[in-house]
Amino acid sequence: MKLAICGAAGRMGRAIIAIAKEDSEIQISGALEYEGSKAIGAGSPIISSDNDLENILKNTDALIDFTNPESALKNLELAVKQKVPTAIGTTGFSEEQKMKIAEAARIIPIVFSPNMSVGVNILFKLVEEAAKKMSDYDIEIVEFHHNKKKDSPSGTAAKLAEVAASSVGRDINEVGVYGRRCAFSARKKDEIGVLSVRAGDIVGDHTVYFAGPGERIELTHRAHSRDTFAAGAVRAAKWVVGKKPGLYDMSDVLSLK
Repeated sequence: MKLAICGAAGRMGRAIIAIAKEDSEIQISGALEYEGSKAIGAGSPIISSDNDLENILKNTDALIDFTNPESALKNLELAVKQKVPTAIGTTGFSEEQKMKIAEAARIIPIVFSPNMSVGVNILFKLVEEAAKKMSDYDIEIVEFHHNKKKDSPSGTAAKLAEVAASSVGRDINEVGVYGRRCAFSARKKDEIGVLSVRAGDIVGDHTVYFAGPGERIELTHRAHSRDTFAAGAVRAAKWVVGKKPGLYDMSDVLSLK
C-alpha cells in the first residue's frame, strides 16, 4: 500500500513515518511539509513541499493528515479530487470545518478521529457506559499535554466531554465549562468541566472523573509514547482503503460499535 503523510516533520508525522517504515505492507509515496518549512531536505530526503501533494496523490492509496485545520481541509480537497481515502488525526476543527469533512466523506471514505490509539478509543467506550450508569454524578475531565501543544482542550478531551454529555442526554455546547474561574458561583449540577494543563514534554494524559456522594470513579489513559497514536493512524489508513465513501472513526476501525 502506498501511503502519503501530511505534517511529516511534526512530532506525530515523524512517529508515523517510523512506524510505516517498519511495516512490510507499506511504501511511503510522500512525506510532506508546508512550503518553506526548514525541515524540507534537512536530513530527510523523503520530505517534500505540500505543493507536491496533488502529484503525489496520483500514485497513492491512502493519505494521513496531522497538520492544522486549515491545511487539512486544503489537503482533503486534493484527496477528494484524486479519490484517495484519508485518515485525519488533526484536531482543533470548528463545527463549520467538521461539516466540510462530512461533505467530503460523501465522495471518499474518511477516518476522522481526535485520537487514534487503541486505548483511548476503548476509554471513549468505557466513558459512554459509565456515564449511562452514573448520570446523576458530577463529570469532570482533566487533560495534560506538552507545553508546545497549540489547541486546548485537546481533541481527545473534547470528544470525551461530547461522549459523556450525549450518554446522559445533554448537549455539550450547553453544559460544557472549559477552565473554571468564578468567585461567587457554585458548580451547576449539569456542568461537565474540562480543564487543560500544558507543561513539560507530557505526551498526553486524560482522566474522566465521576464523583457522587461519598465516592468517585476515575477513568484514565496515559500515553507513554506517540508511537501508540502513530500505530493507530497507520492502522486506520490501511483499514480505510477499499471502504465505501463515508465518515468513519476509530470505533469502526477497531470494531467497537
